[in-house]
Amino acid sequence: MQTHTIAVLAFDGISPFHLSVPCNVFGADCNEGGQRIALLVCAQQRGLLRTSAGFDIQVRHGLAALARADTVIVPSWSSPDDVPPPPLLRALRAAHARGARVVGLCLGAFVLAAAGLLDGRPATTHWQGTQALARRYPRVHVQPDVLYVDDGDVLTSAGTAAGIDCCLHLLRTLCGSAVASHVARCMVVPPHRQGGQAQYVERPMADAAGGERFLALLDWLGRHLHRQHDLDTLAARALMSRRSFTRRFRQVTGTTVLQWLLAQRLALARQLLETSAHPVERVAELAGFGSALSLRQHFGKALGTTPSRYRREFGGQ
Repeated sequence: MQTHTIAVLAFDGISPFHLSVPCNVFGADCNEGGQRIALLVCAQQRGLLRTSAGFDIQVRHGLAALARADTVIVPSWSSPDDVPPPPLLRALRAAHARGARVVGLCLGAFVLAAAGLLDGRPATTHWQGTQALARRYPRVHVQPDVLYVDDGDVLTSAGTAAGIDCCLHLLRTLCGSAVASHVARCMVVPPHRQGGQAQYVERPMADAAGGERFLALLDWLGRHLHRQHDLDTLAARALMSRRSFTRRFRQVTGTTVLQWLLAQRLALARQLLETSAHPVERVAELAGFGSALSLRQHFGKALGTTPSRYRREFGGQ
């Protein structure tokens, strides 16, 4: 079993909650799916660090840990106005130059930007910092309305909950959706949210007009992904006009009907490839893609691989 080393950066005054996000996701029982996770918490200097909550933490690893990390995560940063120390920026550049993936959660994107690692790349951060990020680092292609951005060897995320989404997305990439879903269930959070979903998502109250009926429709859709759906039929099922339905759908999910269905179908296809012996043609049918060709096309575009290769890497059959 291969070992993937993840170094999580801590610093004086860090929020313990932000530090706990990657520690909870990758510090769980992730040693499955052909990949063992080794988690290291490091800082510019080893020893005691203050937290923003008034207690101290003991950090055993210094920046030298970044030299052996496969992934480096900056869980957040104290403020967009705080300039990261040069030794940290040099260590981040060196880690990325030798092939490590770098991740900036929330305001951690400012640290990656200060290191020059976001130049010419799409990136995001907490909605309160997107304008400052774009203004201070004009070479960064800031995407202000998304949960997280996966640009291959560089990932960034929005605020707290989006940091969890981003880490689960990375865990799914490393260990497969079965492991990521198990960790998500233990944390009692959604197992998968697409990075392109909006940071602001309006959730209707259960007693709002049509609220329970609409949420029931989403549940029904998730259980009937194998069927073909169109807007008019779904709107009629929700007892809404087409226009009202599409508006409510975006308010609730942060995305369009077609994008939501594609994300759900890809997630189901990945689960079936990992946990069943169904041929690719049957997986495509069960997940609602209609044909193996359509599944391969969407898999290639979204994941950069083929269903067969994905099964060989993550399948347990």
